[in-house]
Amino acid sequence: MTIDKSLKIKAGSAKTRNVLTRPERLKKLIADDRWNEGDKVYGMPKVRVAKIAMKKKKKVKEEDEE
Repeated sequence: MTIDKSLKIKAGSAKTRNVLTRPERLKKLIADDRWNEGDKVYGMPKVRVAKIAMKKKKKVKEEDEE
C-alpha cells in the first residue's frame, strides 16, 4: 500500500543522518589525516556529522516608481 501524495513530507529525504556507515567514517578520517593504513577497524575514532545550515532567503524590496 502506498502513501498518498498529500501525506508525504517533501523534505523527508533531505534530513541529515546522525550515524555514518563504516566506509563514510573511513573517508572522513582519511580526509582529516586521522587514519593510518593498517589501523584496526574495530575501535575507530568517533566522527562528528556535519550539519547543514539552511540559508535564509533575502527579501526582495520592490520600489514604487510612480
